Amino acid sequence: MRLVFMGTPDFAAASLEALLKSDDSVVGIVTQPDRPKGRGHTLTPSPVKLLAQRAQIPLLQPLKMKDPEFLHTLAGWKPDLIVVSAFGRILPPAILSLPPRGCINVHGSLLPKYRGAGPIQWAIMNGEIETGITTMLMDVGMDTGAMLLQKAIPITPDDTAGTLSPRLAELGGRLLAETIVRLKAGTLVPQPQDASHATLAPLLTKEDGAIDWTLPAKVLANRVRGLSPWPGAYTTVAGGDRWAIWQASALPGDMTQPPGTVVAVTTDAIHVMTGDGVLAVMELQPANSRRMTVSQYLAGHPVAVGLQLEGPALS
Repeated sequence: MRLVFMGTPDFAAASLEALLKSDDSVVGIVTQPDRPKGRGHTLTPSPVKLLAQRAQIPLLQPLKMKDPEFLHTLAGWKPDLIVVSAFGRILPPAILSLPPRGCINVHGSLLPKYRGAGPIQWAIMNGEIETGITTMLMDVGMDTGAMLLQKAIPITPDDTAGTLSPRLAELGGRLLAETIVRLKAGTLVPQPQDASHATLAPLLTKEDGAIDWTLPAKVLANRVRGLSPWPGAYTTVAGGDRWAIWQASALPGDMTQPPGTVVAVTTDAIHVMTGDGVLAVMELQPANSRRMTVSQYLAGHPVAVGLQLEGPALS
């Protein structure tokens, strides 16, 4: 088949690599425009663009999905099938109806759970013990199309979004390859999603990283994991300093102080009262500094019991 691939980050690049190893022909690739990154705001190509350039495959980076010139070029590629993975754009009906075999998506959750742009992060933040990949036929809805194949993997207690994403990406590539083989063989039966079990995983913003200390410690520990590496969980220290919190665990404890109060400091953890239990912070990053263990931080920055940490509900 003639395939067109649409995707942007590392997660998508794993699926593209699987297609490039298949018997089918990737005739064109679509990715998002280069974005400014780093302190110098240097325009940086996406991982999918870099892979397209190495493979010397025609590439498009449209600003708008309904741009007539883009649609004309896309139609000229004459795709039998369009494959989408973490593209970051909604496909209009003109694209969805273009390929004879339709458009299929590689989604990082066990649909119908976690429809949306942040399925990996939200699964961890909500304390799930497993997630997976679903390949599906695309329609005009947000991840609402009929499912083709699905495979689950466990979420370990230490997983962050940063550690789980590569495993899901690799699984996505393998499941995509199997999906296309079975699609061509005619052995796939699309299964409609049960909308009554659908949950949403909206795109995260920097504001989602603010820690609300009134929440239970277990919830906050999961949020720290799910928000790593982006946008990162953070809190404001009384006096104005800001800590990004990269590693923390939940401990039992009666509420003896208001949420956000430092109730103990050990050699390797800062214990903070929450709405239910204590959050032991073990790795943090002060503003304009590097990530460090709490023991490294305490070597140059004494932290007193009673220090107040602020969040959106307290500031």
